[in-house]
Amino acid sequence: MNEATKKELMITACKIRMGIIEGVFNAKSGHPGGSLSMTDILTYLYFKEMNVDPKNPKWEDRDRFVLSKGHCAPALYSALAHKGFFPVEELKTLRKIGSRLQGHPDMKGTPGVDMTSGSLGQGVSAAGGMALAAKIDNKDYRVYAYLGDGEIEEGQVWEAAMFAAHKKLDNLCVIVDFNGLQIDGAITEVNSPCPIPEKYEAFGFNVITIDAHDFDQIEAAFEQAKTVKGKPTAIIAVSTKGKGVSYMLNKASWHGTAPNKEQYDIAMAELNAELAALEE
Repeated sequence: MNEATKKELMITACKIRMGIIEGVFNAKSGHPGGSLSMTDILTYLYFKEMNVDPKNPKWEDRDRFVLSKGHCAPALYSALAHKGFFPVEELKTLRKIGSRLQGHPDMKGTPGVDMTSGSLGQGVSAAGGMALAAKIDNKDYRVYAYLGDGEIEEGQVWEAAMFAAHKKLDNLCVIVDFNGLQIDGAITEVNSPCPIPEKYEAFGFNVITIDAHDFDQIEAAFEQAKTVKGKPTAIIAVSTKGKGVSYMLNKASWHGTAPNKEQYDIAMAELNAELAALEE
């Protein structure tokens, strides 16, 4: 990836993180930690990888994205807003009555949302169905599903993995946000799903492990995934919970906590400083 492209993606990712903080602060609730950890890959998907059209959200040949860890909707909403699916200002309406941006994604109410999700473990099953539909219909679109590392403690995730491998869904790419923390603490202490790469390999996936915040590695992973035939790909994205906000880094307590005004100001100051440095 050339430096100009990388810089543009970093600028966009910073703006998306600001949108996440804006949303959860105004809602006084939400899930900032895991939203921030997935932002860089989400940025790459929507601004480099996926074939989507904000002016035609239901375009039949678009690539599909399923946020299986639906509680991290603030990240998806911010990415969609900055892509042009709806106004960025609307992020301030997160979780408010009458808003199109509810606590979990709603495909019937929010432009750009391909699947309603929130019940952990279920989104990736829907993604597998979408990928199979593309095969049956001889369509070229690809399907991307984002899971949390705590989410993959759900048994349905592995039923979906078995299905995807059996059906040879090489148009399906599963991303696991491996930040090591869930609402109750470290995943290794709650109900360890580790070792994660070896599990996906055993289920018949092509597996790639990357730094979730390195755009060169992100690009290489998605490019490799497109070359693999006959099996789905799982990208194990090693990330930092709360990435971009100093006091949220690697803190399970920020899984589902909104910042107060003082914390909001600190977070936005840090992100504005990062943005200014990137835009020099």
